Amino acid sequence: MAGFSTSFERLLLELEKMPGVGRKTAQRLAFHLLRLPDAEAEDLAKSILEVKKNIKPCSVCFSITEENPCGICSDSRRDSSIICVVEQPSDVLAIERTNEFRGRYHVLMGVISPLEGIRPEDLRIKELLTRLGSGEVGELIMGMNPDLEGEATALYLSKLIKPLGVKVTRIARGLPAGGDLEYADQVTLTRALEGRKEL
Repeated sequence: MAGFSTSFERLLLELEKMPGVGRKTAQRLAFHLLRLPDAEAEDLAKSILEVKKNIKPCSVCFSITEENPCGICSDSRRDSSIICVVEQPSDVLAIERTNEFRGRYHVLMGVISPLEGIRPEDLRIKELLTRLGSGEVGELIMGMNPDLEGEATALYLSKLIKPLGVKVTRIARGLPAGGDLEYADQVTLTRALEGRKEL
């Protein structure tokens, strides 16, 4: 970018690496950061470094946490007989915003996607099967996004798990096809959870 410093251009390039951030959004964010008082800019930088240092995956459900196991897995008031399987930690946050689900979670860390080279063995499926081996889980809710990969992953898991005698359900179609759980509103997610169907 002619007339701009190398450091500003480097900031733009780093911001553009973020999901959903194009050149114009990166420019708006960069100019906003330039207007911040030094103390606020330092606080932002410190919080980013702190998150990178302190946030780890939970050893049970693979959501994000500072303590291990996470607060949901260690909460005795949660129903350990129901597990909602989701793609990413951001989906856990989305469902938790509804304040309706009182079970536990399992984060796959992706979905089966042959085009992107993501196979079942690349996901946290083995760990899920280990959790089911305790015999404590009675229902598994498939909370994957309602897109092609999410549906394929839900069907794959359903075929794998049904012989174990665990009830497998899918969140209802209150979510638009091709949509992301992360961006769904609370009412839609609540209805989707309440209207889940057995696969």
